[in-house]
Amino acid sequence: MPEIRNFTLNFGPQHPAAHGVLRLVLEMDGEVIERADPHIGLLHRATEKLAESKPYNQSIGYMDRLDYVSMMCNEHAYVLAIEHLLAIEPPLRAQYIRVMFDEITRILNHLMWLGAHALDIGAMTVFLYAFREREDLMDTYEAVSGTRMHATYYRPGGVYRDLPGKMPQHQPSRFRSQQDTARLNGNRQGSLLDFIEDFTERFPRCVDEYETLLTDNRIWKQRTVGIGTVAPERALQLGFSGPMLRGSGIAWDLRKKQPYEVYDQLDFDIPVGVNGDCYDRYLVRIEEFRQSNRIIKQCIDWLRANPGPVIIEDHKIVPPRREEMKRDMEALIHHFKLFTEGYSVPEGEVYAAVEAPKGEFGIYLISDGANKPYRLKIRAPGFAHLSALDEMVRGHMLADVVAVIGTQDIVFGEVDR
Repeated sequence: MPEIRNFTLNFGPQHPAAHGVLRLVLEMDGEVIERADPHIGLLHRATEKLAESKPYNQSIGYMDRLDYVSMMCNEHAYVLAIEHLLAIEPPLRAQYIRVMFDEITRILNHLMWLGAHALDIGAMTVFLYAFREREDLMDTYEAVSGTRMHATYYRPGGVYRDLPGKMPQHQPSRFRSQQDTARLNGNRQGSLLDFIEDFTERFPRCVDEYETLLTDNRIWKQRTVGIGTVAPERALQLGFSGPMLRGSGIAWDLRKKQPYEVYDQLDFDIPVGVNGDCYDRYLVRIEEFRQSNRIIKQCIDWLRANPGPVIIEDHKIVPPRREEMKRDMEALIHHFKLFTEGYSVPEGEVYAAVEAPKGEFGIYLISDGANKPYRLKIRAPGFAHLSALDEMVRGHMLADVVAVIGTQDIVFGEVDR
């Protein structure tokens, strides 16, 4: 009788559900997973090391490229760390703008997650729906920073500039009729705040559409209910955070437990799962859509009523305005010094964390008093989640590996750094 033995299978990096750069070595008994060994590092770009050779203000752009689906949240943690060491606090208006864009980023991230996760499991339409809404939010990124993804909008001391008073318009072209152009520009007639407000009024109906397609869908439930279950105690031991931890029934959210910026002045709820499986994590993220929408609405109301500065006026840290720099010698010197040397940060060490869409994104920064960090350590939520992949897929079928990778919401920019 021939001996029965397990065989080894390479899942990825070219598999469409491996999200580009995950190589998973699976040991299989028939179609059941005995062991899963993630091989990472295929997107390693030495971000932490590069930050040691650059002035503080020149590394903000590197943060965008870590978790490249939730860009501004990464910047937020890095900028907070610098602000703690410098002992400065941004103006209140800047804090509200940051919180608003953190929540816009959370929606952007979850839309990408929902589209990709559903597509991996076999639901095509949700992907197209999710990208329809992402397009509007990408336009808000572009309106404030000039770029759709890697914004570099948060700066130590505030944000790069105030919210623009008008939105860019779609231009007529030979591919688009006058009627279509007018329809696309319908909600772009006012300011950026008007545009975001219009989005927040439409978005709950969009979330209802996603739920109609998925929540009670028989195939979706068969693919997610009872898959990748993690007990609450085990989730804590594995270092989970964000929706992965809340999906297991633990109401831990840094926005409530360790509030930063103005989160303690806003009204929102923390969704929590019961069973700790893929389906519960899906429900948690769907509810986060609605809660983020609530927060954005509150920020819009406050920002409308309270104009003011969006960045501190200390030119040792913040560059002077361009028109000032063109006519004032002192401002020119400040500008030159900031963009060649940067600024020195007092000696010390700090850990600053934000509730990023994927979990707790933290920056541990050591300063030796120079103009560049002595050491920068990035605490990426995805890294802890990926390390639990073996435990989550063991005993499941090969097709369930795709569902578990999807539910973890893995982005390798932050895992490999």
